Amino acid sequence: MQIIDNALEEGRSTLTEYESKQVLASYNLPVTREELVSNSDDLLKAAEQIGYPLVIKGCSAQIAHKTEKGLIRVDVRNDEEATTAFREISAAMNGASDGAVLVQQLVKGQRELVVGLTRDAQFGPCVMFGLGGIFTEILKDTVFRVAPLEKQDALEMMQEIRASKILEAIRGMAAADKDMLAEMLMTVGRIGIENDRIREIDINPVIISGGKPVAVDALIVLRQS
Repeated sequence: MQIIDNALEEGRSTLTEYESKQVLASYNLPVTREELVSNSDDLLKAAEQIGYPLVIKGCSAQIAHKTEKGLIRVDVRNDEEATTAFREISAAMNGASDGAVLVQQLVKGQRELVVGLTRDAQFGPCVMFGLGGIFTEILKDTVFRVAPLEKQDALEMMQEIRASKILEAIRGMAAADKDMLAEMLMTVGRIGIENDRIREIDINPVIISGGKPVAVDALIVLRQS
């Protein structure tokens, strides 16, 4: 895959969020609509194309934790707010040689999941599923399966997390589309099997919006062949 080839040739061990989502999208996984921009003219064109409200983020392979570095603006509602966010984020990334700005649709949903992959020394690629967002590391409500996954494996993973009821119809929210989630888990396993230079995939959060899962943030970690 060219994106991975280019990153490894540059001596990088991680893909940017934008590159990571391009890999996921090439496998037909549902990701946010987004554009990578480097100047204010392209910013406003992207904003018009995607439509407000937006999320605007710093995007760099050199910066892993965007929130802690103040590189995310959420619910940006007009050109003035977008221009201000672009200027502030660009200034905050002045240490990153590959820094650009990601203009992204705002995905609305109250339920956040995590889908991932880790390459175990003994078992090979293993798929992860669990509660996402800020609760991933706090609650550690995740389960694993060795890839490849059948659909039944994926459905069982959804039942095994302690917060499994979050996937049901609750408080006026539609039930999560478990078929789409199962397809996402199976596909992540397939990505790991087909790309041995991928060491980890972290898709967090996957937001349930209108019952459908959408990958809102993603990180792919590479290993040398």
